[in-house]
Amino acid sequence: MFKKYQEFIGKYIDLNYIEWTLLKSKLSILEYKKGDIIHSVGDVCTSLSFINSGLARAYAIGEDGKDYTWSIFFNDKNSHMTNLFVVDYESFINQTESKLAIDVIEDCQVVTVDYKDIEQLYSKLKKGERFGRLMSQEAYSYLHNRAIERDLMSAKERFNNFMSKTPFLLDKVPQYHIASYLGITPQHLSRLKKEY
Repeated sequence: MFKKYQEFIGKYIDLNYIEWTLLKSKLSILEYKKGDIIHSVGDVCTSLSFINSGLARAYAIGEDGKDYTWSIFFNDKNSHMTNLFVVDYESFINQTESKLAIDVIEDCQVVTVDYKDIEQLYSKLKKGERFGRLMSQEAYSYLHNRAIERDLMSAKERFNNFMSKTPFLLDKVPQYHIASYLGITPQHLSRLKKEY
């Protein structure tokens, strides 16, 4: 049940039996069905959820009422820390109202821990604090690269980058979500797919 999570944590910090047992005591498993809303705009993100299986996405809603895909959460060999944790990280670390919503694209199972428990673990485990720092660095790196992609790369370059890193998502995620993630229209995405 917690095997993938334990293996993932083990890549960053080496927890002994007592430390892992303490962390494990704070974890719970949640199941979501396709179409479920995990988190809504305006709510405070009070939990950090590691995706064991399935797909979810974070999105913002524009003034035009359309939603714009911000991130896609999944767990496979190509996943990075920012793909693995279903969270509005800014809302979570600052405990402020979220500007993102999160919904389920494919049935999901997540390992979740509450904000108050994370804070308690940070105070009890020096290694926990190190893991939190690494998460912050990864989140910053994701934002940095996402901004550069959006501002400096052509649509074709963004698409090719997406295909080099996560080609399997093309068959699993609705095309209009991928298009909005890449900042292009679904029609443009279709043309790029044909060219690719």
